[in-house]
Amino acid sequence: MSWKGFLVNALVLCFTIASYGQANILNAKDPKDIGKKTEAQKQSNLSDKPLEYGYVEERDILWSKVVWEIIDLDERVNFPLYYPIDVNNIGSNRKSLYNVLIDGIKSGKIEKIYADSYFNDERSLKDIEATLSKVDTTNLGIEQYNAGEEVDAQFIDRRDLGAADIAEYHIRGMWYFDKRMAELRYRILGIAPVAPDVNFIDSGQSDLVELFWVWFPDAREVLNDNEAYTGGNNSDAVSFDHLLNSRRFNATIYKEDNVYGNREIDEYIADNAFMELLEAQRIKEQIRNFELDMWNY
Repeated sequence: MSWKGFLVNALVLCFTIASYGQANILNAKDPKDIGKKTEAQKQSNLSDKPLEYGYVEERDILWSKVVWEIIDLDERVNFPLYYPIDVNNIGSNRKSLYNVLIDGIKSGKIEKIYADSYFNDERSLKDIEATLSKVDTTNLGIEQYNAGEEVDAQFIDRRDLGAADIAEYHIRGMWYFDKRMAELRYRILGIAPVAPDVNFIDSGQSDLVELFWVWFPDAREVLNDNEAYTGGNNSDAVSFDHLLNSRRFNATIYKEDNVYGNREIDEYIADNAFMELLEAQRIKEQIRNFELDMWNY
């Protein structure tokens, strides 16, 4: 590569770092200071924690409904939850939602992880490792093993799920009417990344599975410490906690709590995606109309 090409690539890299750094860009005296808060910022953000949920008295809840929704990451409005899928060129200070959750679990900051959305079967990082990665041995490795020899590392294939493999998120939340505040509100209870089964992901014939469920209140501090980029204005970045709590995403209802054991929509409307979508819209309108009906006399 010529010196001219090297300089061009260096300028592009510097522009990328400057574009996606989160803090202290203009005041940094060294590139290593980009993304680090200044002393003045630290003093002004002593309580830089997620906004606490207000206490809700049970008798103040006039009406409530729990719904499960799908956040499809193919939709453009949901891209802030999906990208970036590769942080090698833009630095580790930008992460996708999946990487934020995984890093929080590995660091021990997120402890409340479960097998399903009812939060009955609690899991640990060791318990979910089998759903996040696959370790296989090639034929040559099997021959070494059968011969009583130690299997060389080059004959062991490891496949880890990454941010690029996440197809959607499932969320469980509750809509409720607070009669003291006289308004309809929403609270996220849990979130789950959904991806193809890691054991069959490369075959192209794998169904989507929920990797794990996170009790959302336990993940709020980690989500608050990481920013999602929602548009072309880098100064308008918001935390994942703010983005999810303010419902700045598009989601489709696939299940509601009901008398039939919380059955999913596709259980009673089979093999008809359009009618399933209409049913999801009907449930959404039913929730929305409840608040409107409160003011009709």
